[in-house]
Amino acid sequence: MMKSALAALFVFLCLAVPAMSDVVFERGELVFETPTGERITIDVEWALTVEQRARGLMERPALADRTGMLFDFGETRMVTMWMANTPSSLDMIFIDETGRIVRIAERTTPLSESIVSSGEPIRYALEIRGGHAKELGLDETARLLLPLDLPK
Repeated sequence: MMKSALAALFVFLCLAVPAMSDVVFERGELVFETPTGERITIDVEWALTVEQRARGLMERPALADRTGMLFDFGETRMVTMWMANTPSSLDMIFIDETGRIVRIAERTTPLSESIVSSGEPIRYALEIRGGHAKELGLDETARLLLPLDLPK
């Protein structure tokens, strides 16, 4: 049952998701603040549309330091993600509508079809290079500063 569901999802994504060159991402900046007042900035690509969120970082090389992709789901809900077609390990940082980090899935397994869950309803997910959250000092005590300066 699970294999057939994954196969159906794979076929759907192959048919519904445009080629990598067809999906364009605008760029921006996120700022997190730690309890000590330190600010951590990350340059991101915005994944705002269904097509952008479906494509994500698939088939991308490793991310540079202080770069990533922010997925805005447009509402607060449970989110599940996976690493299929993503060749580099990522840290997935799940963030609620208030900017609170609710979970960090560290060093996800490249090319895995295992589901990574937000654990509770969220609004945003940030993907950065695997292990980079710890290097930056990002943990559940840091907050994403809102509102975001999203593209119009």
